[in-house]
Amino acid sequence: MSKKKFIPDSEMIINDDGSIFHIHLKPEQLADNIIICGDPSRVNMIASYFDTQDFEVSSREFHTIGGTYKGKPIMALSHGIGGDNIDIVVTELDALANVDFATRTVKDEHRTLNIVRIGTSGGLQPYVPVGTPVIAAKALGFDGVMNYYAGRNEACDLEFERQFCEFVKWNPLFCKPYIVEADPTLVEKIGRDDMVRGYTISAVGFYGPQGREVRLPLAEPELNKRIEAFEYDGGHITNYEMEGAALQGLAKLMGHRAITICSIIANRVATVANPNYKTAVNDLVKTVIERLMAD
Repeated sequence: MSKKKFIPDSEMIINDDGSIFHIHLKPEQLADNIIICGDPSRVNMIASYFDTQDFEVSSREFHTIGGTYKGKPIMALSHGIGGDNIDIVVTELDALANVDFATRTVKDEHRTLNIVRIGTSGGLQPYVPVGTPVIAAKALGFDGVMNYYAGRNEACDLEFERQFCEFVKWNPLFCKPYIVEADPTLVEKIGRDDMVRGYTISAVGFYGPQGREVRLPLAEPELNKRIEAFEYDGGHITNYEMEGAALQGLAKLMGHRAITICSIIANRVATVANPNYKTAVNDLVKTVIERLMAD
């Protein structure tokens, strides 16, 4: 029999109350179905669609409300901004599911979580007007998070990466991009004709890394034009956000199901924005919860 993996204190910190270090959740609070979002205040809106709200935990930008929907446990959790925060949230959710906190060893039986990120995004194509929900069927990580983990190549679409870097003349000073598919089970369960399947970029920042110029000039001012023109397997890059690739990649490596769905609140090409985007996000949240929790 192989020896169980032991995880020392320095690698996984458990708080004095028995909760995991950053998100402050305890193993017994974990639900299998989790809606995540960037904004801590949006957690309250998501949880307003639950039938019951049984607990609430807040720590830094990580805000969680757990409850039930149609008799089944569900959680809403905020992750803050960026792939670095996704690294924290997904790792700690996985630890809650698959590590015995008493012995600090990996459990024999793997528990699989369903994690759906609902966010907002800027569109890059004319066929994704404001208000459109876009599923990140393939997410392109510009943040580099997946490059720090073994198994990265097995989880990623390497041919997409090669063609993309060649076409856009990828700057070697940038992090090497990685491309990860959304979980097909969740795409089939949640996606309908009312949602576009797109290629979504997860940028490492909001301004320069997404081609926005305020005071500092850009190192690659034509990059967005090349990105918009890129085509792979009949599809184009549809939108920018900042977390989906790390979520889908880490979840895949850890044996969880994950998907990112963004409501387009602005179109970068048409230079238009939706000032009433919160209504579209609310409608998307309600739809996702209904479909995720359906039998």
